Amino acid sequence: MLIGSTEIVDTFAEAFGMQYCRLLVTAHEEYWLDAALREFCGYSSSVIACDAEIGVERRLSPDETPDGRSGAAVLVFGFSADALSKAIPNRTGQCLMTCPTTAVFDGLPESEKKIPLGKHIRYFGDGYQKSKQSAGVRYWRIPVMDGEFVVTEKLGVGKGVAGGNIILQAIDQKSALAAARRATEAVATLAGVIAPFPSGVVRSGSKVGSRYKGLKASTADQYCPTLRGRVESQVHEAAHCVYELVFDGVSEEAVAAAMRASIRAAAGDGVVAITAGNYGGKLGKFHLKLHDLLGS
Repeated sequence: MLIGSTEIVDTFAEAFGMQYCRLLVTAHEEYWLDAALREFCGYSSSVIACDAEIGVERRLSPDETPDGRSGAAVLVFGFSADALSKAIPNRTGQCLMTCPTTAVFDGLPESEKKIPLGKHIRYFGDGYQKSKQSAGVRYWRIPVMDGEFVVTEKLGVGKGVAGGNIILQAIDQKSALAAARRATEAVATLAGVIAPFPSGVVRSGSKVGSRYKGLKASTADQYCPTLRGRVESQVHEAAHCVYELVFDGVSEEAVAAAMRASIRAAAGDGVVAITAGNYGGKLGKFHLKLHDLLGS
């Protein structure tokens, strides 16, 4: 299959089931909202070594937020609700409560499964914290030096899909970077999905395991152009730069939509091939076939 001069390899991305929460973060103005999001979403590219995979799903206008201020929906993915119940309160306390003017609300209020958030963080108030209920939801008001930090007591948990991916192969770095930007900008317009790596791009793709004891993952040697001739390379003969894009979503359909949009946006001059990473179908139950995605 070709899109212009770009070959779409007949393969599939192997994705995994994960749990996720959606936080609605608001602030007095965009400046402080951006500051809060940068801190909260930091060091969250892969659960290989991070406590969660996190990204901004979309920006929210004041008429979409519970307190009528500028906001953003943030998706947080982890392997279990227990993992999320540790990572999210820790990050909220360190990164959102410390940022001027922020408040945090639940973006999955209808979910039956819940994890504690304000229920834990409230103790920072040292006995001066107060609770309030609004529309059947309990919030905590924690005194801070610019007033109060308002945070929902609990967060809903949903079942999501993580690890959808595409791998771009280009003739040079300039072409690969341009294609990666086109792809991530296309995905940024979609709801229900994030690309948790730096600007959505993975420079150091990985494989399961390592020759070094104790490492869970190591470099994706088959896609390293400098290792051609030393490994069973999967790098196209005309390619000299490879980037991976990884997507986490609230459903298989959301991840599929992100892969489809990214492939169509990335294909073009200088991109000789687009493929995807998998483990032979042995690890993840979601197999997203590139040709099927584009055919649909």
